[in-house]
Amino acid sequence: MARTTQLRTYTVRDGLLDEWVERWKADIVPLRLELGFTIGGAWVDRERNQFVWLISYEGPETFAERNTMYWASPARKAMGLDPDDYLVSTDDRTVEERF
Repeated sequence: MARTTQLRTYTVRDGLLDEWVERWKADIVPLRLELGFTIGGAWVDRERNQFVWLISYEGPETFAERNTMYWASPARKAMGLDPDDYLVSTDDRTVEERF
């Protein structure tokens, strides 16, 4: 399979940006890495109350199939983390590396 990368921009509820980042680092990142995803970086835009990150997958499944595995995994369910508690909106864009 070809490498697929998504640029994800999340607008976070007022007052929860730092808490979201901590939950993302502690809970989401380790499981994503365990399932074969790579994280290309993560940034905070405090002015817009946004969290921006790059996530990629290159493996035997498509990105969408592997993402479905992530959401269905017992470890993801055990997190007790509902993105709706933190996020007002999300924008996921599939991008191609050129540099």
